[in-house]
Amino acid sequence: MFQFLLIIIYLAFISLGLPDSLLGSAWPAMYQEFSVPVSYAGGISMIIAVGTIISSLQSDRLTRKFGTGKVTAASVLMTAAALFGFSISHSYAVLCLWAIPYGLGAGSVDASLNNYVALHYASRHMSWLHCMWGVGASLGPYIMGYALTDERGWNMGYRYIAVLQIVLTMILIFSLPLWKRQENNNTGLTDTEAESKPLSLREIIKVPGAKEIMITFFCYCALEQTAGLWASSYLVLHRGLPAETAAGFASLFFIGITAGRGVSGFLTIKLNDIQMIRLGQGFILVGIVFLFLPFGSGGALLGLILVGLGCAPIYPSIIHSTPEHFGADKSQAMIGVQMASAYVGTCLMPPIFGLIVNHISVSLFPVYLLAILVLMAGMHEKMLLKAVAIHGRRKEK
Repeated sequence: MFQFLLIIIYLAFISLGLPDSLLGSAWPAMYQEFSVPVSYAGGISMIIAVGTIISSLQSDRLTRKFGTGKVTAASVLMTAAALFGFSISHSYAVLCLWAIPYGLGAGSVDASLNNYVALHYASRHMSWLHCMWGVGASLGPYIMGYALTDERGWNMGYRYIAVLQIVLTMILIFSLPLWKRQENNNTGLTDTEAESKPLSLREIIKVPGAKEIMITFFCYCALEQTAGLWASSYLVLHRGLPAETAAGFASLFFIGITAGRGVSGFLTIKLNDIQMIRLGQGFILVGIVFLFLPFGSGGALLGLILVGLGCAPIYPSIIHSTPEHFGADKSQAMIGVQMASAYVGTCLMPPIFGLIVNHISVSLFPVYLLAILVLMAGMHEKMLLKAVAIHGRRKEK
């Protein structure tokens, strides 16, 4: 039964990825129908992000009260309803309304599922599960593309994904006894810790190392999203590549992340989470160096692949190490604020680089990535020093 539950969690992670890339792939058809500027996609994206941040911060309270299984099932159902709402929308304002449950559903399930896996499964499963998220994120545009080329319209693309989410919701509901049994058998908590109250945001921030890990997560997602959003523009505007060639090169960044997480799962058998994070940071550094060097399009291609491969182990390894560094009783709260920090980084840092492009030069792309990487690595090492000090005091007690 334990392995059957793991299969369900793998399906849930694929489901998490499916909606994430839909808006980008459908928007060229959507904005014309709604007679709004193409830039209005940013408004919907921001509403989804804000909802995700809010629900991530509430994940500790919700999971303690209802359990991971119920939170996951309810969140996926909420996302399915929002996707169906998108499919029947005929105005931009209605899309914005449906974006609210879209974001609220995504944040809770993301934080709750990640904490559950961190507590109950080996590090390799965390890497492979996030690889499955990449599979879902890759499948979403293909499903939308099928709907568009078959002349069914973007509405049917959203509806297809909504149906898949509803099917997963039913599977999750039927699996609820398995979640409860596993939580009762192997929580990693003492009786006192299990009965502790949810932490407020102020209490979480006071935990030693909390601010550092929040900044680390902020920087990681800022780097990943900035690289993904601006790599193609950097190659066209600074390296002089044709737009179609640059788009193909930029896609290799995401392929590097997905493939890298598959490989990372095997590496975690020999390396621990801290080693995996440092290895990833090292790959990113080498990739950025290749972006600096005048090796032409080949060097830029290799640099983007290396940055993608370097990103691969960092996100899942930080999450999986959270119970070890902060305690199983605080892990859900910590992962919730980590997710919220991640989405703040996603929202803020790519647009800031856009301002740099407009007012200075796109050539600063590798400089921007390097600055974020240095801050990320520094904050993670500082968090580790505090975590070691805490565990030392615990052992002395």
